[in-house]
Amino acid sequence: MRPLKIVAALALIPFLAACAGKPSLEDASLSTRELELEEFFDGRLVAHGQFQDIFGTVRRQFVADIRGDWDGQRLRLVEDFTYEDGSTEQRVWTLKKTGEETWEGTAPGVIGVATGVEKGDRFNWRYTIDLPVPAADGSVETVRVTFDDWMWLLSEDRLFNRAYMKRYGVDVGDVSIFFEKK
Repeated sequence: MRPLKIVAALALIPFLAACAGKPSLEDASLSTRELELEEFFDGRLVAHGQFQDIFGTVRRQFVADIRGDWDGQRLRLVEDFTYEDGSTEQRVWTLKKTGEETWEGTAPGVIGVATGVEKGDRFNWRYTIDLPVPAADGSVETVRVTFDDWMWLLSEDRLFNRAYMKRYGVDVGDVSIFFEKK
């Protein structure tokens, strides 16, 4: 293959990845379960997850201990992450129910306000955040990414989350997380 054809083929990869199907709130529900964030995330949870780049390579894995508190008006989530390399991070979300099925939330690093919609057994959460990312030299860089975050209630105490990440409008990977109530 000629070098020009190789370059053209490689340039198409991000565009083809962007064409991959993504969930929609209009998709048929696969269960009769109803996700109520304030109920599921009230209490203690553990989450296991990983980040994969657009080529499918797992780049990072983590476990998160989560403490949720619903006071009838706001849901506060304290997430303590431990990564495979031993590094740690804490993110504290404050969410407010803005309607029967709508939510808004903030957390340090989130640009503006995150917005979300519940429908049946799923929840879609969208936001832009400045994430700390370890660099090859051991330092930490801040990278601004946009999340299109999808959650599905699997059972009373289990939830699956897949978050699609973009940077500069281009897909960079996704995060898969399995949540379990303690």
